[in-house]
Amino acid sequence: MVTFVEGPVRVSVPATSANLGPGFDSLGLALDLRDHLEGEVVAEGLVVEVTGAGSGAVPLDETHLVVRSMRAAFDLLGGQPAGLRLSCTNVVPHARGLGSSSAAIVGGVFLARSLVAGGALLLDDEALFRLAADLEGHPDNVAPAMRGGFVISGHQGDAFYAVDSSVDPRVSAVVFIAPTPVSTEVARGLLPAQVPHAEAAADAGRTALLVAALAGRPEHLWLATRDYLHQDYRRPAMPDSLELVDRLRADGVAAVISGAGPTVLAFSDGVASSGTEELLGRAPQGWQVLALAIDSDGVRLA
Repeated sequence: MVTFVEGPVRVSVPATSANLGPGFDSLGLALDLRDHLEGEVVAEGLVVEVTGAGSGAVPLDETHLVVRSMRAAFDLLGGQPAGLRLSCTNVVPHARGLGSSSAAIVGGVFLARSLVAGGALLLDDEALFRLAADLEGHPDNVAPAMRGGFVISGHQGDAFYAVDSSVDPRVSAVVFIAPTPVSTEVARGLLPAQVPHAEAAADAGRTALLVAALAGRPEHLWLATRDYLHQDYRRPAMPDSLELVDRLRADGVAAVISGAGPTVLAFSDGVASSGTEELLGRAPQGWQVLALAIDSDGVRLA
């Protein structure tokens, strides 16, 4: 019989940026922008409170993504609590390409495990990662949200894998957050079923170079972040974002669409002439701009 801990448990989980240009559905980076969750097992019922991003828009019942993720984890841990109280303080913007759904899923499964006595023995980190990837459908955001840092991930058959890779301490990010969202479904719907072999080969080369550039050769980030597989196809859904990417790249800045967009991520590497302060001044009117360090922790108790 499952035993639940007494009192509230607090966790935090970072934003993530997937793809990073050429690494479509395979590369992900955790960013130091965190959602905070608090959960507690109570006598009965379900209470969900949300402040910050998504407040007033997301459901406050069993269909809430964090709740659904917690329920899935509780099933694997041996049983559901009689009642549950959940409070979400959201900072990661929704539908902007910064991994808000992965943050909800990873935060939810980790919070559920933390509410069970001996939960980490019943459901280890690898099992928790598989569950989160199953719930999300792909691992490129959930892997860095769980592990922190820069992660190469994918799936082989029905199994998911994730491998950490190092990040040069000179590397940080500036994110330009568009005022209007773009859904992942819309962005994916613009992608063709096939791409030319030459473009696929070029993308593979840039992806390999990007791993090396992030690990210790940041002077190659501009070349390494050139994408051939997905960004230009998505231009009709986010023309302003791609226009900003074009302008930044024309000035030698390693800029990409973050995830499915419309957020634009630009690397600040301590090498190029365009440093963080200069980049912060290049946000279009009405956009939010943030300078973010690379998060090395992933999901954690808060």
